[in-house]
Amino acid sequence: MTYRLSAADSRLRGRATRSPEALSLTHARALRVLLEQGSRTISQLAAGTETTGAATTQLINGLVAAGYVTRERVAGDKRSVLVSLTDAGRARSRERMAAMSAALQAELADQDIAALRSATAVLDRLIAVFDRL
Repeated sequence: MTYRLSAADSRLRGRATRSPEALSLTHARALRVLLEQGSRTISQLAAGTETTGAATTQLINGLVAAGYVTRERVAGDKRSVLVSLTDAGRARSRERMAAMSAALQAELADQDIAALRSATAVLDRLIAVFDRL
């Protein structure tokens, strides 16, 4: 059971993506934060993605290379960088959210709401365990 939980954690966190064009959970979360909240500084994006500033910089490097975001210096503050979604990033974020929603609905359509709520409660507890490790 421990191996299966660890494997699930790896897949969710993007360490075991199946295809090169797949977005990791962190990449998808960054795009979603930018979609929902607009342009953000690196530190704001780090808080929104629950990563460090250095990790967020690496994350943004990948998203810039993919054409999903742009970055520019904040006027009057040479240390701050503002990250913004491109049209391609907006489209990719919406596409991923729609694909995830469709996949979950298709896979879980036969489950009743009570079972899904119970499973969600268990998953929340497992998340807390992994966050402490």
